[in-house]
Amino acid sequence: MYVPKHFNEESLTKLAQYIQASSFATLVTSHSGTPYASHLPMHFDPNKGKFGTLYAHLARANEHWKYFQSAEDSLAIFTGINAYISPNWLQSVNAVPTWNYVAVHAYGRPQIIEDTDAVLELLANLSRANETEATGNWTADKMDQTVLLGMLKGIVAFEIPINNLQGKRKMSQNKNIDIQQSAIAGLRTTNEPQSAAVADDMETALNASS
Repeated sequence: MYVPKHFNEESLTKLAQYIQASSFATLVTSHSGTPYASHLPMHFDPNKGKFGTLYAHLARANEHWKYFQSAEDSLAIFTGINAYISPNWLQSVNAVPTWNYVAVHAYGRPQIIEDTDAVLELLANLSRANETEATGNWTADKMDQTVLLGMLKGIVAFEIPINNLQGKRKMSQNKNIDIQQSAIAGLRTTNEPQSAAVADDMETALNASS
């Protein structure tokens, strides 16, 4: 990923927060020189390994898991909050449209998990991270356990110990404070959730640096 110095996010704490907030990832693995991609929810454990470990599962019918045996790393791409930035907010007649966004790239070799208890724990962590009071806090113990164990045959669970983590936070931090504040105000006028989230992120960073 191309990451100019002023957009480079190196804080492991911040990267973990971005991954956990945008846990639906694109997993890319090379097969015979051709990229193969799957779109998956992932559970992230920041405390396992130097850069953390990702956990997910694929449908067994998805051949992607068969490519994990290659000697090359796979890449999990997490796309976070993002929004259009209008030139009208950048206080210059020569400004051009741009896009503010957060992205995290996690590299590592996927390892298939065979142990049934470990697979059940993985699935429980995935559901726990997404269930809320609004959804009813569903848990797998509400299912017939014989049915549940039978369904496990249809998936392939795996973990990815991360060996390299790249983060890019492009939030107009290369602009002066007045322009950043103008962009924040402009984002808030759109009344769009993504734009509001970008404005919040930019404002938090400005307040932290002041």
